[in-house]
Amino acid sequence: MPFVAAAPVSPALGSIEPCRIYGSVFLETNPSRRGFCFATVYLEPEEAFADVMVYREDNKLFADKAGFWYLATGPNFADYVLFVTENRALADFSIHYTTVRSYAGCRTR
Repeated sequence: MPFVAAAPVSPALGSIEPCRIYGSVFLETNPSRRGFCFATVYLEPEEAFADVMVYREDNKLFADKAGFWYLATGPNFADYVLFVTENRALADFSIHYTTVRSYAGCRTR
């Protein structure tokens, strides 16, 4: 049998891009389901320190840009499932909810 070289290992995917998350999102709080989540988020109480300003859309069709999220009722109906942590150090990024539609989006640092 001839020698077959192993396929190269793909590089690590890198960090999560919070600016690419939009659409329907389900926020998981059960720690036993953390492994099924796309990323881990921290609900930032202060607007100044949040990575993403999130505006809650009432209609899934309008959640079409970064920061515009429609909160799904279950993980099976969501585009993204995010685990919510209470520890900021364990989060991939932080979010803060805004009531002003024009403030929604990614913050540049």
